[in-house]
Amino acid sequence: MRARPTLVIPDLIRDPRPAFPKPLQALAVLFLLASLAHFIHNAEYIAYYPGMPGWLTREKVYLFWLAFASPGLLALICARLHRPRLALVFLAVYGALGLDALGHYALALCSEHTLIANVTIWAEAVTGLVLCVASVVVLGRRLHALPQSLKGT
Repeated sequence: MRARPTLVIPDLIRDPRPAFPKPLQALAVLFLLASLAHFIHNAEYIAYYPGMPGWLTREKVYLFWLAFASPGLLALICARLHRPRLALVFLAVYGALGLDALGHYALALCSEHTLIANVTIWAEAVTGLVLCVASVVVLGRRLHALPQSLKGT
C-alpha cells in the first residue's frame, strides 16, 4: 500500500520562528531600562523639571509610564502567541513612543535641564528610535519572506 501524499499548508498566522531575534531582544530591554530611568527621574524630580504643568504629579508620571509601556507588553503577548509580525508592529510603536521624551525640549531648553535629565531624555529617545527602526527592518524581512501568493502579486 502506497503512502498518501500529504499536503503541507504553511501556517501563515502562526510563525514558528522566534518573534524577536536576540539583538532585537537586547534593544527592547535597553529601551525598557532607558524609559524606566527617564520616567523614574521625571517622577522623583518632577518639581525640578522646567515647564512641567502643575497638575502632573509623581503618581501620574508612574501611571503614564504604565500606559507608555503597554505596546511593549502587547508585543510580548503577541510574540508568546506566535504572532511575530503583529509583535514587531507593537514593538516598533513602543520604540517610536520613546521620541516623545524630546517633548521636554518644547517646554524648556537643554540648558535649563539638569545633566541627568538630559541624559535620560536622550537615552530614551535614541534607544527608542533604534528599537523602532530595527523592528521595522525585521518586520520587512519577515514580510519579504512571505510566499508570492500572499503578497498580492
